[in-house]
Amino acid sequence: MQEGQGLEAFVHDVVRFYDDLIGRTHGPMSFRFFLQPGMALLMALRDGTRDAKTGRRPYFWKIVNDPAARRASLHEGVKATTRILILGLVMEIIYQYRVLGTFHVLEAINVIVVLCFLPYLLLRGPINRLVRWWHARAHRTA
Repeated sequence: MQEGQGLEAFVHDVVRFYDDLIGRTHGPMSFRFFLQPGMALLMALRDGTRDAKTGRRPYFWKIVNDPAARRASLHEGVKATTRILILGLVMEIIYQYRVLGTFHVLEAINVIVVLCFLPYLLLRGPINRLVRWWHARAHRTA
């Protein structure tokens, strides 16, 4: 009987999570859906450009294909986005207490990772490639 109750509680939590997640897209503090990924984009621009100029491999590609460098690369990414992650956490705490009246830790972690770190992770490598292409094109025409 307890297993059925545990499953019901889990399903309830998952449904609440997605309801709360969809509710975040409108209403108070919805601007953070633009602000936080925008800030992550700026950090990815900075670091991707630096990677291209120093000849480093694309960031996400290195994480996926080089197990020896994975931990250091992820640490570097978290370090680069620390301020954004902290800002995201503060904004998520304010949002949850203001709108939900409580704080759900796992929801906060998921939202922060999706809004703050995932854009950085996905954009830094393509920016590196784009800058390399741009520089190669400029050197060919010069």
